[in-house]
Amino acid sequence: MTLAGTENAGGSLAPLLPTQNQSAPEKRASVAGAVFNVSTSIIGAGIMSIPATLKVLGVIPAFLAIATVAVLTDVSVEFLMRFTHSGESTTYAELMYESFGRLGSVAVQICVMMTNLGCLIVYLIIIGDVLCGNHLEGSVQLGVLQEWFGFQWWNTRAFALLLVVVLVMLPLGLYRRFESLSLSSAVGVLLAVVFVGICFVMAISALLEGKTKSPRLLPKLDNQASFLNLFTAVPVIVTAFTFHFNVHPIGMELSKPADMAAAVRISLILCATIYFAVGVFGYLLFGDSIMADLLVNFNHNSDASIGSLLNDTVRLSYALHLMLVFPLLNFSLRANLDEFLFPKKPALATDNTRFVALTLVLLVLSYAFAIAIPNIWSFFQFVGSTSAVCLAFIFPAAIALRDVHGISTPKDRIMAGTMAVLAVITSAIAISTNIYNFIGKDP
Repeated sequence: MTLAGTENAGGSLAPLLPTQNQSAPEKRASVAGAVFNVSTSIIGAGIMSIPATLKVLGVIPAFLAIATVAVLTDVSVEFLMRFTHSGESTTYAELMYESFGRLGSVAVQICVMMTNLGCLIVYLIIIGDVLCGNHLEGSVQLGVLQEWFGFQWWNTRAFALLLVVVLVMLPLGLYRRFESLSLSSAVGVLLAVVFVGICFVMAISALLEGKTKSPRLLPKLDNQASFLNLFTAVPVIVTAFTFHFNVHPIGMELSKPADMAAAVRISLILCATIYFAVGVFGYLLFGDSIMADLLVNFNHNSDASIGSLLNDTVRLSYALHLMLVFPLLNFSLRANLDEFLFPKKPALATDNTRFVALTLVLLVLSYAFAIAIPNIWSFFQFVGSTSAVCLAFIFPAAIALRDVHGISTPKDRIMAGTMAVLAVITSAIAISTNIYNFIGKDP
């Protein structure tokens, strides 16, 4: 028996936006809107971490890793949508319930909540750093607002972030359809392209002045530690391509599964191109001095040939991009939290009180953590990457291998098994290496 047979008809299994009038045709989302929403869901904070993976892997292995993860992501999304349309599920959690029961659905919900809540907090922290500065290792890094206007009461972190949450994230967070966010997502994609363009201009300028750094084509393996560090780059790339928590909300608004498949492939090609371009241009600019977060390099860069205007443009465009990614992640976080807490309640979109309350609670919680515990980002970065690997590869592979609908082909099972094994091995080594590095020991 499926979960649909065990729950109230108006419970967690009802689509987030059920048809109110069965006689009226439901308005379907466009493929273009889905492309923008998928692309913006993918390009979050991960774009700033990609250049550091080139430093670890080298240009050629990094290109191969980005291409491989993009292909595997396409396969995993195809698994999710094919098995969804073969059964009665409408959400990721329901799909896992069909294969593994209540434990499977809870596992997905917890991973989505851990990953997305962590991202929302980290996004607010980064936005606060860009606008209002921070204190790192005893040094003060000024934010853009402080550089322009000096220290004022209205550009303190707490007040500036409050304005961002109330004026930008709350209005966007109150939309009940993903299609309604397609315009803001289009702006988010445009900002990512602008960021690539600025990096390109800066790299060409540095090249003409003879100041570019020579990128390493292959990894530098001095010892066992440097070899194991290669595995820490793979979860970063996987996390940068993880949008699986938004597959069902976006896909269910389209008229047919083929539309979602096309939107995903277009988005993956676009995002892989953006990632690799940013990685190469970032490496040309900063070489082995690239930080884990490329934004830090722009914060510290004082080269007069580049100019403070370009640096500020990069930082502000990135902060605005994160503001537009925020509602996309909040959308799935809110839906999964509601499904977890209120499995037998009516559909979330039909209950204004519950919908608005959950939206406000998540915004307040994200804001409170970002202000009170700004260093919590390291915890969510570690836990979130592990959850992202589960959502992106391990759970879809498990669904295909379980094959409760009997639709997996031998090729599907081989691909799913390979995907699961690689994900588990890579994650285990990466987690172990990160733990050793964190406590200051050689692995």
